[in-house]
Amino acid sequence: MAIHKKLESGFGIITVIVTVFVMALVTSVSWLAYDSFINGSNNDKSDPSNVSQSSQESPTPTPNPSLEAPQATGTVITTGSSEFGTILFNEKKQAIYIWEVEKSEKPLCYDDCAIAWPPVLTNGKPQASGEVKGNLLGTIERNDGSTQVTYNGHPLYYYAHEEPGEVKCHNVSTHGGLWWVIQPNGNQAD
Repeated sequence: MAIHKKLESGFGIITVIVTVFVMALVTSVSWLAYDSFINGSNNDKSDPSNVSQSSQESPTPTPNPSLEAPQATGTVITTGSSEFGTILFNEKKQAIYIWEVEKSEKPLCYDDCAIAWPPVLTNGKPQASGEVKGNLLGTIERNDGSTQVTYNGHPLYYYAHEEPGEVKCHNVSTHGGLWWVIQPNGNQAD
C-alpha cells in the first residue's frame, strides 16, 4: 500500500525514471571504456604523438581463414590417352563426348538422349587439369536448372554404358547425330 501511495504522489515514477537513466548512462560509459580497452583506441586524435603511438602498438594483422579463397568445387576435366590420341576425361577416367547436332553451347540432349548420354554437370566453376585449356572450359544452364560443363563452346556428355577408361562411342551415331570424343584443343578427335 505504501508503494502505491508513493506512485500516486509522483515520487515513485521519478525514482524509476532516474534509475533507468543512470543505468543507461553507466552502461554506455562501460561499453566505451571496454571498446577503448579492447581496440586500444585513443580518442584524442588532435595530438599527433598519440596517433603514431597507437599505430606503433597495433598488432600485425593475421589472415582470416574465412576470407581466404574457397576450395575449388567444380568438376575436374582432365586428359588421358586413348586409341584416338589425347582426349578429355573426368577425374574418374570417364571419357567425355560432344554431339554433332549441337552447333552452339545450348544443350539439345534431353529425355531419352540424356539417359544414354548424361551431361557432364558441375556444382562450381569447372577445373582444368592435364592438358585441358582452362580458357576453353565454360558452363551453361540446362532446362532443369542444373549446370552443364562446356568446352570450346560445346556441351559435354558421358556415355552411360562405358566403364572408366573405355571409349566405345567415338564416331557412333545415335539420337540423330554423331558423338565424338574431344581433344584438348577443343576439336573432335579423328
